[in-house]
Amino acid sequence: MTTTNARYEAEDPGPSGYAAARLHLLTEGEQSGPPRRAALSRLTDDWLAQLFAAGAGELRGVSLVAVGGYGRGELSPRSDLDLLLLHDGADPKAVAALADRLWYPVWDLGLALDHSVRTPAEARKTAGEDLKVQLGLLDARHLAGDLALTASLRTAVLADWRNQAPRRLPELQELCAERAERHGELQYLLEPDLKEARGGLRDATALRAVAASWLADAPREGLDDARRRLLDVRDALHLTTGRATDRLSLQEQDQVAAGLGLLDADALLRQVYEAARVISYASDVTWREVSRVLRSRAVRPRLRAILGGGKPVAERSPLAEGVVEQDGEVVLARAARPERDPVLPLRAAAAAAQAGLPLSLHAVRRMAATARPLPAPWPAEAREQLVTLLGSGRPTVEVWEALEAERLITRLLPDWERVRCRPQRNAVHVWTVDRHLIETAVRASEFTRRVGRPDLLLVAALLHDIGKGWPGDHSVAGEIIARDVAARIGFDRADVAVLAALVRHHLLLVETATRRDLDDPATVRLVAEAVGTPSTLELLHALTEADALATGPAAWSSWRGSLVADLVRRVSAVLAGDAPDEPEPAAPTAEQERLGLEATATGGPVLALRAQPEPPGEEPSGDPEPLGVELLIAVPDQPGVLPAVAGVLAVHRLTVRTAELRALDLPDGVDGSVLLLDWRVAAEYGSLPQATRLRADLVRALDGSLDIASRLAERDAAYPRRRGVVPPPPRVTVHPAASHLATVIEVRAQDAPGLLFRIGRALEDAGVRMRSAHVSTLGSNAVDAFYVTDEEGAPLPEDAASSVARKLEEALKE
Repeated sequence: MTTTNARYEAEDPGPSGYAAARLHLLTEGEQSGPPRRAALSRLTDDWLAQLFAAGAGELRGVSLVAVGGYGRGELSPRSDLDLLLLHDGADPKAVAALADRLWYPVWDLGLALDHSVRTPAEARKTAGEDLKVQLGLLDARHLAGDLALTASLRTAVLADWRNQAPRRLPELQELCAERAERHGELQYLLEPDLKEARGGLRDATALRAVAASWLADAPREGLDDARRRLLDVRDALHLTTGRATDRLSLQEQDQVAAGLGLLDADALLRQVYEAARVISYASDVTWREVSRVLRSRAVRPRLRAILGGGKPVAERSPLAEGVVEQDGEVVLARAARPERDPVLPLRAAAAAAQAGLPLSLHAVRRMAATARPLPAPWPAEAREQLVTLLGSGRPTVEVWEALEAERLITRLLPDWERVRCRPQRNAVHVWTVDRHLIETAVRASEFTRRVGRPDLLLVAALLHDIGKGWPGDHSVAGEIIARDVAARIGFDRADVAVLAALVRHHLLLVETATRRDLDDPATVRLVAEAVGTPSTLELLHALTEADALATGPAAWSSWRGSLVADLVRRVSAVLAGDAPDEPEPAAPTAEQERLGLEATATGGPVLALRAQPEPPGEEPSGDPEPLGVELLIAVPDQPGVLPAVAGVLAVHRLTVRTAELRALDLPDGVDGSVLLLDWRVAAEYGSLPQATRLRADLVRALDGSLDIASRLAERDAAYPRRRGVVPPPPRVTVHPAASHLATVIEVRAQDAPGLLFRIGRALEDAGVRMRSAHVSTLGSNAVDAFYVTDEEGAPLPEDAASSVARKLEEALKE
């Protein structure tokens, strides 16, 4: 018994004494991690043993047993107490009275309790019917009472588990898979569930159960430490929130990190991800071994009958030099010598990915322990094997993770360490930085037939975000790293320059296509100058699509694809010397012309809502375009058009996905000037409003009878902001070289209802004219570009442009 326990028990041996000792243990900070969990378990053991002794009296054939996490002695501050009151069935009434003497003091202290009262036969029967009960009993630990009764149950439960393992382990594997489907993968989630997500504490417990079956065992190295780290994080989470929660929500992460002595929330998530990755990989290896053992047991009787006895020898099929397939895995050949063959890890990985087979744990560990480092620059074979690995499609992921588990990737590419397990605090991204890079390579492998240099495409995919581990613009930092890595891999000087350019400009096409006026010749010239050659443009186009597809569903759509393809076509023409110096105004469509003529005739706005069509040349997707529907508005040119339209849409709870504003050329002989607004909108709730209602409110907004600002303020007041992560402040910048025809002002801000209305009103107040607007929303971030001029239609002077940007930024901060 500890000194702390004894001191409080001397004062008060009852519930209040336990509560005081428990509070002291959790708040004094003298202990943390495994020592505190063990101390809390001992303290609770002693208290429950006292309750049991006081309630049991002379009762025999009864014992109190801790199961589950409490059975393992792993009590977190808000953990449930998992208890089993075990009895021989001789005196049910006395046992029921004892149960009340045990359970009610626990409830009185507000502790969560998971309890049961059973005979050994009932416990075994329930375990046979309920896998979760059986898993809890595997960790049964005696607390008080009849030790022999507890020991006999433990022996029987373990024997049942081992005898039933061929049937129960596939059931357990299915349970783990279903849980992963519901809760996702812990190593990639921004708000992970530490227990339920794949790679979490439940999976660690499942691995213990597999080991207890004696059928297979998990790779032990690093597993206990990974489990300990997740338990430490859960302890800190319980103390931070004061609740029994396993979800590491965003608003708690900084406090949890501080409680663990970590630098910040990113350091916390990276530690969680690293632990989850160890457990996930151990799970993959273990379940593969379970399947192999069960498969071999199923076929062994038939083989013995055919062979007349004797142990069958597994067939070994050659895959590459020093690499063979055996029993569904890729292993090293008997003659392989990793210590003399530095290319062997890449050769084995490429062979495994090409064959769609996993690398065996033994092979990876042997190579990690004995393989010689590659010389710099790499030999040609090593570079070719890396490209083959990256170009193998989906199987690349599992093979890469096997190399990662033994830190072989970092030994091959030292710069990888900075992006390994690095979180991305952006709702658009669904992966950590390192996994995103591999996913991009997987996507790029689908486009290798579109480019002349697939090797450069695949390596660029692997390196395009490598700069995210460094301060500043990751594209700029990445260019420097990519040059060094490409030279070390063995590419020549020309190829190194191309790879560096691809990394530096990997966002150029999509950002330009969605945020700039493609009809402005300056836009296309700037891209052409950055890209330099048609072959680099070809590679950049494929890399752009692969990167977006690997980011997440919000990062790519057929609409974005069509804009990027249009930009690539225009840049190709410039690089070929065929592009005209000035843009030819696009002829209005029949519908646009009709709307413009009607707006001129009526003197007011005219609009049309229609489903967004598939981009030209695209196969029908079968799914609705995530950008919503197209809203076309023609309105006589007048001040306040942009804020009026944006405000009306915000009032009607319509989310603006994209927006363009430009002057419409009308047929000769038609007087007046008309603005055309081409918007993509989606209903925030319910269905879209009728076009007639939108037009009526737009007329009122333009004549000043509809006070949009007041309407939006009333709605904001009625729905207060929920607690969450505070977004960074808005940023407004001027891009003087982006156009010769206008001044480009770019706004980056948190997307919110009424944002475009506020921007439009601020620009109107600044006295500038709107030439065009290009609105883009990516996840929770809005990136909007506005082409503005002075009253005469000329670009703004530098000082005037800076003044407008400052005023706009201040207006958005209010």
